[in-house]
This record gives sequence, structure tokens and C-alpha cells, in this order.
Amino acid sequence: MNVIRPAVHPVEAPPVVDAANDAMPRGRMKDIQGMPGTPGGLALRFSQFAFALLALCVMATTSDFPSVTAFWFYGILCASYLVAAVSLQSLWSLTLAILDVYAILVKRRFRNPRVVSLFAIGDGITSTLTFAAACASAGITVLIGNDLNDCAQNHCTRFETATAMAFMSWFAVSPSFILNFWTLASK
Repeated sequence: MNVIRPAVHPVEAPPVVDAANDAMPRGRMKDIQGMPGTPGGLALRFSQFAFALLALCVMATTSDFPSVTAFWFYGILCASYLVAAVSLQSLWSLTLAILDVYAILVKRRFRNPRVVSLFAIGDGITSTLTFAAACASAGITVLIGNDLNDCAQNHCTRFETATAMAFMSWFAVSPSFILNFWTLASK
């Protein structure tokens, strides 16, 4: 049987270059704002860092944080957990914000599956820790404020503010985790 094979193989067309940004070829995976290395991703990282840093500063500037009796008795472990979680969140977000600035300056995107999986795993761990710490601190704050009616001698508003900032940091890290996980799953 005589099989005819074409001598010329089809060649892919070169990627179309955008006139406004001639260094970045189009035709690859779309860059969704919020993914690593995009201005939206940098904005998410900055908001994560800012909210986590605000929660940390509010907890750290409470004058008698370690000596508040009701919060010491019921929730020093939760408060310490909140401080540790938002400290980790702020360091992680600052590190990835620096990487995002670098990626934007050199006009590259993070496409390496190992790097994206590291980002996804790190975002998943830090978001889980931040959410758990914020929930625990919110529970202790409700216990002190509503159930014990002991806000007169405690700094309930400061602890509520720190808890709210931790929740806002978690709200900002959730889209980063989802987009990183989605990027990883789509490869």
C-alpha cells in the first residue's frame, strides 16, 4: 500500500505582537489581573500586606496587651496566634509583592509550574492561618464583649479592629490563592 505523506509540514504562525506593547507577544495564556506578575496581583499583595501590618500594629500598640486580665485568661493564646499569623502573612505578602514588582519591571510573567505551585501552596497556608486566627480572635472578642460584659477594663475596640484587619487581609489573599491555584490547574 502506497501512503502519501506531505513533504511540507504546517508551521505555526508567529505570535501577533501588540502595537502598544511590542515586547509582549499575544496568543499565549491570557494574563488575568490578580495573577502573579501583573499590576492587579501587585495591588492584591500590597493590600494583603497593608491589612496584615495594620492588624499587627494595632495589637502591638495596645499598651497593656499582655496584662489584660480577661484577654489574658481567655485569649492570650488566640491573640498570640493572631499576631503570629498576621506577621507571617505580612512577610509572605511583602516578599511576593517584591517579586511582582520585579516581574512587572522586566515585563515577564510567572509561568513556571514550580513557582506557581509554590505561590499557591504559600497562599493557601497563609490564608488558612490568617482566617483561623481571625476567627479565634473574633470568638474571644465576642466572649469578652458580649458574654462577659468586660469591655470596660479591656481594649475590646482595639482587638476588634485587629480582628477586622486580619479578616480584610484574608479577603485580599483569597483571590490570590484562587488565581494561583487556577493557573496551576490550567497547565
